[in-house]
Amino acid sequence: MDGTVLVADDDRTIRTVLTQALTRAGCKVHATSSLTTLMRWVEEGRGDAVISDVVMPDGNGLELLPRISQIRPGLPVIVISAQNTIMTAIRATEAEAFDYLPKPFDLPELMRRTGAALDAGHVRGKTPDVPPDRPEELPLVGRTPVMQALYQGVARIVNIDLPVLIRGETGAGKSLLAQAIHDLSERRGAPFVTVGPTGLEDVDAIAARVGRGTMVLDGLERFDAQAQVRALLLLEACKGARVISTMQETGFAALNDDLYYRLSGAVLDMPPLRERTDDIEPLAAHVLAGLSGATRGIDAAAADLLRRYGWPGNVRQLENLLRHAALDAREPQLGRAEIEPLLATQPDAPAAMGTEGETLSDSVANHLSRYFDMHGGMLPPAGLYPRILREIEHPLIEIALEATGGNQAKCAELLGINRNTLRKKMTELDIRVTRRRKLM
Repeated sequence: MDGTVLVADDDRTIRTVLTQALTRAGCKVHATSSLTTLMRWVEEGRGDAVISDVVMPDGNGLELLPRISQIRPGLPVIVISAQNTIMTAIRATEAEAFDYLPKPFDLPELMRRTGAALDAGHVRGKTPDVPPDRPEELPLVGRTPVMQALYQGVARIVNIDLPVLIRGETGAGKSLLAQAIHDLSERRGAPFVTVGPTGLEDVDAIAARVGRGTMVLDGLERFDAQAQVRALLLLEACKGARVISTMQETGFAALNDDLYYRLSGAVLDMPPLRERTDDIEPLAAHVLAGLSGATRGIDAAAADLLRRYGWPGNVRQLENLLRHAALDAREPQLGRAEIEPLLATQPDAPAAMGTEGETLSDSVANHLSRYFDMHGGMLPPAGLYPRILREIEHPLIEIALEATGGNQAKCAELLGINRNTLRKKMTELDIRVTRRRKLM
């Protein structure tokens, strides 16, 4: 890479890591913990690209982007933020950010995108404003990497006039995602109309209701041949509307090719809950906050039980279980005593231990076979290898740390990896540990 990069972040470690990595890559770097200093550098004409945090001691990095664009048109800005919500991704996009990465970020990926920013030398076109009074949090809850990728996908298409197909399992949140796309778009003040396979009798009446709003064809896998023909007629009648459709991944075989191509201008995959189990705690807090009782979260033991379950019903199943658990709860947090009996009654609940004589390899093979079977004749979403490795790494490192009393040097030796590698993994997987008495 060649060029000068301006780095603004109030975390000294991040400034140091980025300075060293960019310098090794051939860049010149100016790093600061102040947005005021960053803006002075921009006004002085320094820098060929900017990497900036959002929340800084002297302001908000996103709010400066229009000013940077006005002063230095074409100066690419990469936004990094620990506020990993869909609104952060949307606001970074609408404020003309060249790119957006959530924290903790993958350093090689940030370096690749910085190189692209230096090469491009321009920013993306501005999308219509998101209302400034919109709340930061939306019903779509999740901060894991797969959800961050989904948020970035939404940010790219929210105001592009393309039909959107949302794929995912039952209960994963497809309808919430459709609603979020509408609420964040320039059509937010227009009607939002959901149509199922049995509601297509009067095409003209539906078209009149939708107008220039958003129409959702919900549950395409349930549309028989006649309903699909009516859906095509409805698309012809709704020329001015934004069309979003939802579908289970196993439903493609029965879908008319013409209808599929008309609906799949952009495709978004809603990940199942078992692929984002680190979202369970914020999801639980969101669900419980909406209830009238005193319970507002789950403790560590309950969270661990919930992460280990397979969730065939996804977020909807989790919500129902939490509502049931909170009925008689009086403590601020749900614990193992409330969660464990309910999990035992759930469908397809995995056993706590493998069958007698079953090896770890057998257990993993059985788990993967069930996972592939759940997708019917379709393949699972791309990126399976790193997702599976992450599922194995997280409990392995946590249990090893527990066994060694939180002694990282001893844990690294036990695992057979470098201590710096262990620390890097702990950061990536958000594993926190305190020193305690070791098991052996």
